[in-house]
Amino acid sequence: MKTEDTFVPGLEGVIASETGISLLDTEQEKIIIRGYDLIDLSTRKTYADLVYLLLEGTLSSDAERQAVEEKLKAHYQVPDTVMDILNLLPKETHPMDGQRTAISASAGFDKNLDDRSLEANKRRAYEILGQLPAITVNSYRILNNKEPVDPDPVLPYSANFLYMITGEKPTELEADIFDRSLLLYSEHEMPNSTFTSRVIASTHSDMYGALSGAVASLKGNLHGGANEAVMYMLQDARSVDEFENILKEKLLHKEKIMGFGHRVYMKKMDPRAAMMKESLRQLCDLHGDSLLLDMCEAGEKLMAQEKGLYPNLDYYAAPVYWMLGIPIPLYTPIFFSSRTAGLCAHIIEQHNNNRLFRPRVKYTGERNL
Repeated sequence: MKTEDTFVPGLEGVIASETGISLLDTEQEKIIIRGYDLIDLSTRKTYADLVYLLLEGTLSSDAERQAVEEKLKAHYQVPDTVMDILNLLPKETHPMDGQRTAISASAGFDKNLDDRSLEANKRRAYEILGQLPAITVNSYRILNNKEPVDPDPVLPYSANFLYMITGEKPTELEADIFDRSLLLYSEHEMPNSTFTSRVIASTHSDMYGALSGAVASLKGNLHGGANEAVMYMLQDARSVDEFENILKEKLLHKEKIMGFGHRVYMKKMDPRAAMMKESLRQLCDLHGDSLLLDMCEAGEKLMAQEKGLYPNLDYYAAPVYWMLGIPIPLYTPIFFSSRTAGLCAHIIEQHNNNRLFRPRVKYTGERNL
């Protein structure tokens, strides 16, 4: 049997799976989600619509979108035992580790955990998504010695999520912008965390286990964490000139600058970043303060000139989250929460048409035989 022994570092460009979920179409410069352009969807659909599209395979009607909202609301509350576990964690625990622990512990409450059927997996996907705002926000709050906050069963999913973070009911604009960010983060083909979830699912492990592995993957600062790094960098500057000098200094010392470049988007801006840039502009206009937008645009121009690198989603999502009043340590946990819709779709697809991942290696060690 013919074997392929070519080593590709990072598996770059290697086709690892067949999927009907999403594609980064570099020729048409589109992010395709089950046949639809994600950027177009972000201008006319909500995150709940994307949840339905990812899990059910078709665009939702108004009634179906409302049904998704009701399904998610039905699972806003997290079991008390899970909250007790979060209270037992050391206060130095990273919020994503708290998030991962809570998801893993939630498996014990699934009475049909070994059921990998399509119906059972969809049911648990909606349950997990419904609980994630409370898990995400309260793992952060508990670890920072703050009282947990209860979800508001009246508010739609995204508005409730933002309310739990800030403690204030968001305006319609704020809720819409946060919802759009969740939609844009919801699915992106085969990044490391998605691949991780599919590898775990391929062993016939359950959805909670696959998602726990995905959290661990996304915690790494080469995958998740970039949005946090961008905001810390912006905070270090008090003017456009200072921000440009920070970037120049990093370039001089050959430091990696988070928020720029992407393994797939090599010669253009991430189209999702363009949507968040417009959201940032709206928030700056609302607050009458354009400093963050001015700094980001200056950085965008400088990086294009100096390195031929362009913003990815994290670059403009970070200041958007800051202006929405979201604490920086929650940026990546929110990223994971929104991406869970896509992750669940991939786990379901893997379970439905499974082949155990078992790659080979190019051996470089000794042969002392």
